[in-house]
Amino acid sequence: MSRLLQLLCVSTVNTRILGGSSVATAGIWPWMASLQKNGNHMCGGTLVSWVLSAAHCFQSIGTSGLVVSLGRQSQEGLNPNAVSRTVAQIINHPNYNPSTFDNDISLLRLSSTVEFNNFIRTTGSDLISETLFCVSTVPLPSPQNLMEVEVPVVGNRQCNCDYGVGRITDNMICAGLREGGRDSCQGDSGGPMVSKQNSRWIQSGVVSFGRGCALPNFPGVYARVSRYQTWINSQISTNQPGFLTFRSTGTDGDLSVTCAGLPAPPTTIAPTTTGQTTTTTAPTTTTTTAPKTTTIAPTTTAKRECL
Repeated sequence: MSRLLQLLCVSTVNTRILGGSSVATAGIWPWMASLQKNGNHMCGGTLVSWVLSAAHCFQSIGTSGLVVSLGRQSQEGLNPNAVSRTVAQIINHPNYNPSTFDNDISLLRLSSTVEFNNFIRTTGSDLISETLFCVSTVPLPSPQNLMEVEVPVVGNRQCNCDYGVGRITDNMICAGLREGGRDSCQGDSGGPMVSKQNSRWIQSGVVSFGRGCALPNFPGVYARVSRYQTWINSQISTNQPGFLTFRSTGTDGDLSVTCAGLPAPPTTIAPTTTGQTTTTTAPTTTTTTAPKTTTIAPTTTAKRECL
């Protein structure tokens, strides 16, 4: 598979995005969701008709007291554009592995529909070989405003060498600077990682886990959304997200990566399969990427998992 260097973003109403900047304008990431348990932010999510998030956020949590807040610019003060919905159903991927975080993806069905506006819209997702990601979040302890950061995609061969061969599966995608310094972190789980294709933002990943936060040679790891087209559309019966095919161009430097125990790369590379996009009008101004949300009072269930 060839590679294209392009912009990806991760956004979240989180406490811990590292190396990023505050999002000054409301509505920049209109699909960003803050998942709150009993009034405290616990994880991020993406509005894609239902809400797409990480399975590890909901291992021991039911729908009672769980609220999805959309259109938030901050975790404190007034949020005049915010709309909240309770959660009617949580569906974790049936093959989610809490030990390895493989298939770390979840869908939340809202109690009622949400009216779209300039501050609340859906996004989609796509599979990309190598890009720059933008991550946004709300940092702690202050300010509590939405933030974002750009990070480059790291190929799966390199990421396997970083974490230990076999640790990174085809269901995962990695992103981060080799020197560290930029990353999502605890509390950002479930948030979106997005990239811009032409004038459209598409989602590539869901914040999952990492070794610490923003450490050199340990990029953040995300669930690769494009692997879940069949499962997502099997759960959402109406207003299904759409999926599109994307093939990057250029030379794939990850194919030359080698380390002890890493199998040789395949001699032929299959074309990139489909990635998810929403059937509803997607915002053209911004997009989110695996956001890491933050909570005013962080909880143990609301963090990106660390190894």
